[in-house]
Amino acid sequence: MAEPRISHCNGTHSGHREPLKNGLHKKNGLCKAAQHNGTANDTLYKKPFLESFEEAPMYVAVLTYIGFGVVTLFGYLRDFMRAWGLEKCHMAEERKEQKDFVPLYQDFENFYTRNLYMRVRDSWNRPICSVPGPQFDLMERVTDDYNWTYRFTGRVIKDVVNMGSYNYLGFAENDPESLVLVKDTIQSYGVGVCSTRQEMGHLDNHKELEDLVAEFLGVEEAMVFSMGFATNSMNIPALVGKGCLILSDELNHTSLILGARLSGATIRIFKHNNMQNLEKLLRDAVVNGQPRTHRAWKKILILVEGIYSMEGSIARLPEIVALKQKYKAYLYLDEAHSIGAVGATGRGVVEYFGMEPTDIDVLMGTFTKSFGAAGGYIAGRKTLVDYLRTHSHNAVYAASMPPPVTEQIIRVLKCIMGLDGTLIGLKRVQQLGANTRYFRQRLRDMGFITYGNEDSPVIPVLLYMPGKVGAFARHMLEKKIGVVVVGFPATPITEARARFCISAAHTKEMLDKVIDALDEMGEFLQLKYSRLSRSARSAADEKTNLDLDA
Repeated sequence: MAEPRISHCNGTHSGHREPLKNGLHKKNGLCKAAQHNGTANDTLYKKPFLESFEEAPMYVAVLTYIGFGVVTLFGYLRDFMRAWGLEKCHMAEERKEQKDFVPLYQDFENFYTRNLYMRVRDSWNRPICSVPGPQFDLMERVTDDYNWTYRFTGRVIKDVVNMGSYNYLGFAENDPESLVLVKDTIQSYGVGVCSTRQEMGHLDNHKELEDLVAEFLGVEEAMVFSMGFATNSMNIPALVGKGCLILSDELNHTSLILGARLSGATIRIFKHNNMQNLEKLLRDAVVNGQPRTHRAWKKILILVEGIYSMEGSIARLPEIVALKQKYKAYLYLDEAHSIGAVGATGRGVVEYFGMEPTDIDVLMGTFTKSFGAAGGYIAGRKTLVDYLRTHSHNAVYAASMPPPVTEQIIRVLKCIMGLDGTLIGLKRVQQLGANTRYFRQRLRDMGFITYGNEDSPVIPVLLYMPGKVGAFARHMLEKKIGVVVVGFPATPITEARARFCISAAHTKEMLDKVIDALDEMGEFLQLKYSRLSRSARSAADEKTNLDLDA
């Protein structure tokens, strides 16, 4: 019987260094003052660091591979029948008017889409016709050609419990009283800027937002961008380039991966949250330098996320900071899913671990999750932000953040910080933590395998077998529960899952409805694979509903 991989750490850590004009250091080398071996160290963590990645029984992995093998076999059979005109569904073929053109997609490369994805395509891209709050409305659709196209029935599925949106603090709302300032901003500024920050797109509320973000994070300065994805993909190339080394966690988001590739820097991957592997790469980089020439790397940049959206795990930030200080590297922290979602006052994983913002060279985050808006930010020292204002393609070429979006973020930030004179923001942060612990505990009690950190509002529930992925999503929707299911190639082939995102706006009744449905589906689809001992169910009765009306 394989044991679950669970980590326990305790301790504290902090540090500080002076950057150069572009906000980053120039040399890499050994720092004799910082001694750390890259393993779990009791002196680095202030509280227990608990994460679980339980392995499934062997028979589950075997059946999963068999399931993919059967589906693949039937896929080739259908392609053969399609070639001989025996297949009823011809949607996978090129249209007659395209026969003389070079195929847009290669036949073999499109095999997965034709024969696997299309079988369960109805589990994704469901059209929503309401605010994506704790509940939403869905437009009902049906297919007449095996999920290749859809038609709407005109019926709306009302009050579906939303367990898939990143609405962590519940600010995706349409409360008229809360949105008065946003409405006034539209009347004063319009809905778009139609220019870049360096031209005619720099507004006074952009400056107000940047000052507020810097105050919230406890750093010297911040810069906001109109798109979260581009905040990573367009700013990383401005910080590193040829002759630099990027050490990237293997589970990093696509935006980080794209930014690293666009930079032209050398990229090396370390195993997820594996400090021994990271230190080995750092040591080799310092000792051996660049390939062939063995010159010292101009910069070494470590890329990590605060919360990993597919695993629900939290970066081992104290250990990573200790390593980056020991080897004089830089740290780029993506807090897209952690800012607002963890920490006593919602200030992300830096606050969660009790660390200083100056320990991190580049603080990045987005406003698309906890803030119910759009865009992203880069924060840190003033020299770093000033450098990006002139060197970032996002600042030079991309349109500025729309004024109503800016005002929405300002409204939410003031609410979280208590600058609006209420405790609503703080109570939502506390409510999110309570909801997260309650939901995770109940899932463990029922025997599901869940991944991630105890305090992460992203909760993956492992489904494993491909046939169960589509069935799970369809049956849950029948119970008026909207879930996100994820499978290969977005996950390893044997780790298909349903990803639940907890919100402060979820009431205990909503969570109990989902839990009851999961309990039923777990028995029906045989999804309760955990072999851990069940904890006392009395913990599940803990009161978690806090008053949000301050």
